[in-house]
Amino acid sequence: MKPKKNKSDFKHYYDVTVTFDQVDMLHIVNNAVYFSYFEQARIKYAKDIGFFPKKGIALEGTTFYMVRNEINYLKAALFEDRLRVYTRIAYIKNSSFGFEHIIENLDSGIIVSEGSGVLAHVDPVLKKSIPLPKDFIEKVSKFESSVKILRD
Repeated sequence: MKPKKNKSDFKHYYDVTVTFDQVDMLHIVNNAVYFSYFEQARIKYAKDIGFFPKKGIALEGTTFYMVRNEINYLKAALFEDRLRVYTRIAYIKNSSFGFEHIIENLDSGIIVSEGSGVLAHVDPVLKKSIPLPKDFIEKVSKFESSVKILRD
């Protein structure tokens, strides 16, 4: 299976080295660990564009729920592999937005996985989706020139 996404479309990345606790008895990265890599990359992305504070992830009166997460495993990653997780926000809707990711083995240049996810902006008290903050949309649009704004 060939990757569908091109790493040149991504401006943001997060590097990780595979540790012993992330591999299974076959010495390959456990499938669930990739979602942790994606999560860490999303948090770093939010901090780097200035949406999350540099320390912590607290946002006053707002929260985001992961409502969709998917991955395609293309090649195995192994213990001590150096990986780069590329991340971007591909689109923004009224109360949700979509991330895309690819993970590259830095030593071989091979794309080992690709994935995507959708996050919804939620009122933490009412547990209902609410419109994304204007500040968020402005910061993403400034960083991601190709982000699709799909708002009504």
